[in-house]
Parts: sequence; C-alpha cells; structure tokens
Amino acid sequence: KDWDFSSPGVFSGLKIDPDTLVKKLDLDSRSIISSRTGLEEKTVLSKKEKMKLRKERWLQKIESVKMAKQKQKAEAKRKATPVVGDMQPLMEALPELSFLTTGGRGRKPLKSHIKAKAEPADFCLMKQAQKHQLLDQEVARFHEVISDPQYRANPLLAI
Repeated sequence: KDWDFSSPGVFSGLKIDPDTLVKKLDLDSRSIISSRTGLEEKTVLSKKEKMKLRKERWLQKIESVKMAKQKQKAEAKRKATPVVGDMQPLMEALPELSFLTTGGRGRKPLKSHIKAKAEPADFCLMKQAQKHQLLDQEVARFHEVISDPQYRANPLLAI
C-alpha cells in the first residue's frame, strides 16, 4: 500500500490532548550557560598553589608510569623463570640420607646461605663473630665427614 503524506487525513483518527504537547523547561535546561554558575564560590588559588598542585599531579603521573613498568618487568621475570625454579630451598628443607640414618643426633639444621656482605678471605681480617662462625662451620663439616660411612670404609678413596 502506497502512503500518501500530502493528504490532510493522515492523522484524522488520532486524538491528542494539547496539554500533553506543552512542556515547560526551567531556565537552566534551556540556556547553554547555567544560571547557577555564579552561585557557588570557586576556590581562588594563588599561583604558587596552582604550581604545587600541577607538580604533584605530574609526580603522581610519573610514579604511576614507574610502577606500571616495574610490574611489567616483574611479570616478565616470573614468566621467564622455569617451572622448576630454584631447587636450593627444597634441598635445604629435605633431610639428607646421612641425617636420617644417624637419627639426627649432633647435627644443627642448615641455615640459609644468604650473606649480607662478602666475608674477608683472610682469617686475620675477620671480625671475632665471623671467626667463631667459620670455626663452627668447619667443626660441623669435620664431624659430618667423620660420621660418613663411605669415609669410614675407605678414607683415601672418599677424599
């Protein structure tokens, strides 16, 4: 069916109340410039304060960029490490066979080998606490070697 909009009877069957067509808008919604703009008081900042705020925003932006780069770097490092990872903590956590056979007598648990500073190689340059620590390690190593069954069987072959 062809629609003919030029005929006067297109809306002849439609009844619309004229009051529903009239809309009243307040002054703010009609105008581009709001009438309320002058009502609230703007905080007046000095030039120094504005510069401080601008500098703070700039530093925050720089800090966020740095943090994002650090996160990306850490994630890339985690992805690059193999699934096996570092076996040293696992080896330290598991008991040795000699420790199980001797029943754990006379043996101290292993400490982590993380050192804050490099120890001096010369015994004379070491501090007293470092000397005691080195001597304790050597005594523990000596007892471990003596209690080893392979060393007891044939000392020359074990060395």
